[in-house]
Amino acid sequence: MPALRAPLVHPFSNFDVPHLLAVHVAARGAHPFLIWEPFEGEARTWSYAAFAHEVACVAAGLKKRGVKTGERVLIHLDNCPESLIAWYACAHLGAVAVTTNARSVADDLIYFSEHAAVVGAITQPAFAGLVASSCKNIKWLAVTETDNGVTPKDANRPPKAESFAALYGDPADVPLRAPDPMLPVGVQYTSGTTSRPKGVVWTHANALWGAKLCAMHEDLRPSDVHLTYLPLFHTNAQSYSVLAALWVGATVVLQPRFSASRFWPVSQKHGCTWTSMVPFCVRALMGQEKPKSHSYRFWGNGISAPPTDAHFGIKTIGWWGMTETITHGIVGDVHLPNRPMSIGKPATSYEIAILREDGTPVDPGETGELLVRGVPGLSLFSEYLNNPDATAKSFDEQGYFITGDRVMLGEDGFISFADRDKDMLKVGGENVAASEIERVIMTVPGIQECAVVGKRDPMLDEVPVAFLLVPGGETAAPRDLQAQVMAACEKGLADFKRPREIRIVDSLPRSTLEKIAKAELRRLVDGAA
Repeated sequence: MPALRAPLVHPFSNFDVPHLLAVHVAARGAHPFLIWEPFEGEARTWSYAAFAHEVACVAAGLKKRGVKTGERVLIHLDNCPESLIAWYACAHLGAVAVTTNARSVADDLIYFSEHAAVVGAITQPAFAGLVASSCKNIKWLAVTETDNGVTPKDANRPPKAESFAALYGDPADVPLRAPDPMLPVGVQYTSGTTSRPKGVVWTHANALWGAKLCAMHEDLRPSDVHLTYLPLFHTNAQSYSVLAALWVGATVVLQPRFSASRFWPVSQKHGCTWTSMVPFCVRALMGQEKPKSHSYRFWGNGISAPPTDAHFGIKTIGWWGMTETITHGIVGDVHLPNRPMSIGKPATSYEIAILREDGTPVDPGETGELLVRGVPGLSLFSEYLNNPDATAKSFDEQGYFITGDRVMLGEDGFISFADRDKDMLKVGGENVAASEIERVIMTVPGIQECAVVGKRDPMLDEVPVAFLLVPGGETAAPRDLQAQVMAACEKGLADFKRPREIRIVDSLPRSTLEKIAKAELRRLVDGAA
């Protein structure tokens, strides 16, 4: 059966992102919405009113450059205020923000820009040349003055590029338009098991769904201060942090990236009460001296109640979600005890199924495939951009979204994460498709076959290891084969996707139908760890 579409009447009827911002401007315009904490230079604060004003100014600039409703704008930035201003300016105008991983290489950006048919791009000095040379079809390019708040010494802009400040126009040219909750608002490219990432399309209703549900799951209040350092091109920062804070009228403290040495000083300076964590950050903070007091009420992470909670004196809420689910499909409870190391229980807003290979539901204590059912365009993503076949194949006959993750249902109803589709790696919080790495490696002559698997890593969770099948093995391979492979990966892959280890072999383990038995390769690399 086809997936359900958003109903005519839903929680965000006659409402969208610009109207949510306008509500808080009217109610508490002087309250801080965004505080920028760069690693160098002075902090800066935007009230709700000041932020909305700058958003409208940039929206006017986009309109002046011919950006129309539904057209897409590339935002290729590290964390910075301009990233948020640009995203909300697109939402104000009715355009679509395409947020891309700031560590992308030229091959990625060529694909993103062409696949999304972006009409313009916004980036920073460090990436300006790369974006200009990769995005051949854009009509304009705007470049910020700084990289992460630092003014570079050689900040020359490419030909025809302009400053981000030049985007500021007259906000009177872009009055608040009629709300359109089903209008697309954003695209994020997420790695899948195919060789190219898929563009996950969010509607305004999706964004509002994430805002409201994340705020509820996190027990956010207008007085909360949400520290945000995870990348703004990801769902976690966009939805779990910024949109959630916006829903209740709270404050966001934004940093360029995670810094263990700055975490506690910034948290204490602003009285931060909430933040999203990933395991790497927690491990890094274990090496820092913790303060005698702080204002944190909760942390959010992939697991509930880890042993480190006792060390920090903070309750951690576990959760599970994807770009496609907008918010947490499974989540711990902020008010009740959660089973340690679980990801929580099904959120009240989704239908969760955990199935055996034969399609029957698992019993408590069993592990199975995780499926999620919701409403596309509302509680689930709208579609994969320009890929109706992939969209259709991502749902089963009952309308459940096939996540590719496996979880275990506990006797107590709590769910624990088991593993993911094994062709997906999680490198320092980043999803990486093994097939994407394999595609680049196979461009090197002399390799008959390639297999990439994840190896456990104490800091990054796992890192890629590449096995190269060469007839005759290492003795028959060109002496510089490993160097050729690394050169190809440096050119074609972002740094976090590159193999940390390359092994040349004369045979690969096989399973049924002569498929490479990657489970055996994983056991091999982890056994040798």
